[in-house]
Parts: sequence; C-alpha cells; structure tokens
Amino acid sequence: MIRIGEYNNLRVAAKNSQGLSLSDGSEEVLLPFTEVPKNIELGDNIEVFVYKNKDNQTIATTKKALATANEFALLTVVDVTDDGAYLDLGIDKDVFVPNREQKRPMQRNESYVVYVYVDEISDRLLASSKIDKFVEHFDHDFEEGDAVNLLIVDKSDLGYNAVINDEFIGLLYNNELFTRLEPGMRCKGWIKKIRVEGKIDLTLQPSGFGHILDTKEIILNELKETGGKINLGDKSSPEEIYYRFKVSKSAFKKAIGGLYKERLITVSDHEIALAK
Repeated sequence: MIRIGEYNNLRVAAKNSQGLSLSDGSEEVLLPFTEVPKNIELGDNIEVFVYKNKDNQTIATTKKALATANEFALLTVVDVTDDGAYLDLGIDKDVFVPNREQKRPMQRNESYVVYVYVDEISDRLLASSKIDKFVEHFDHDFEEGDAVNLLIVDKSDLGYNAVINDEFIGLLYNNELFTRLEPGMRCKGWIKKIRVEGKIDLTLQPSGFGHILDTKEIILNELKETGGKINLGDKSSPEEIYYRFKVSKSAFKKAIGGLYKERLITVSDHEIALAK
C-alpha cells in the first residue's frame, strides 16, 4: 500500500504523457516529468515522497520534504487565508493548518512547531500547532534523572514547553534557564520531576553526585589550561557560570566547594584559583 505523507520505495512501471507511473505492486502513483531523475529506466526502483495535490490526485516527488506524516517539525507560514494557514513543506504542495488546529493565530513568515498528519477523511496532509493533542500524557516509564531528547515547542508564562523523545510533553522553567531557547531547537535534557497528575518537569542539566564529579574535573582542567585562575566565584551570576561551564550556579558551587575542601583550589567572590 502506498503511504501518503511518507517516503515510499517504488518501481517504475510505465511511462505516460504526464510522467512515470510508479507502483508498489498493487497501487500506482504519478511522478511528473519535471521530477524524473536522469537515466532512470522501466523496472528501476526509486524512493519518492507521496502526497495529494490540490486536485486530490496522488503525486510522487523526488524533492526532500521538511516533515513526514506523524512527525513534529518547525515549519514556516507562507500564506494565511480566512480558513487557515499554509506552511512550506519543501515540496510543490504546502501543508494546510485549519484555524481550529492553530494554538494561536498564525502569522505569515513566522515559524511554528507543528505535528504533521494525514486527515482520515480527505487523505490529505494537514498540520496542527496544538501539540498536546498528539502526545502521550501518562503511559511513560521515565524516572527522575533520566536523560531525554527534547524539541522546544513554544514559550509559556512559566517557561518552555518541550516534546520529550518525540512522544511526550514536559516543561522547562524560566528561572532554571540560563541559555537562549527557540522553538524548533533540539537538545538534550533530563527528567527533573514527575508530578502526581502525570506532568513532567524538565531540566537542561543532569543532577546527582556523578554530575558534580564531572563538573569538578572540568573546572580543574579549565584551571590548568588557563594559567591557574578563572574569573568566576561565589558571587558570580548564574548566566556567567552557565556561559562558561553549561551548569547551574548550584552545581558550580557544589563542585568548587568540593575542590576547596580537597585543598585543590582557593575561592573568592569572583575568582577561583589553583591552590599553591
């Protein structure tokens, strides 16, 4: 069965006035002549992306789509109408976001994280920025401290919503962020807390004693490479510390506290140095 909104590996079955007829053995789809690669012959196999055009005709393309069905992606609005918005999918057909599927009214030239899916009634590709509808909320087996992959979705009053492992949703809190985030960014994160109601709190920094040990080693190596002094200390801002070491101020203070107790460094308000 040829799958709409996905890549299909199909055989060149015939040539007609419009292009090549591609087959999976039971169904056929048109690859227009403008999309046909050079030196392709009858009987060859070719990988194509399949979609429905505005005339409801099933079409294949050799162009690279920016997202496939059942996928989250950052896409840009190319047109807005009374019925919804059209997002650039990287092929000749834009993907439509009906007004009812917009979390907030979309604006031309702005980019949004959306979920791309095949509409069950029309068999056409659609997209939605209402990400909550397309993630699981309870059936996860995460434990606090687990490393996960994050896709930053959008900003809320509390922080940034993020899709976890392309399947669940969680929140990064503003007061724990010391780096700039943008919708569409992918990054590594950690499960900070799983609430009773199933909501997941996230962090961009690992926790636990092992993380402190790693931070201590990184700080020592940095001191040795920079002549024995670093212009960061107890009173340095969280932003300065995160910019230099990509850790929270709390983790930094625990690490330098441990190094100080081991008499490996000296500490002042805005400087640490290797002990003589």
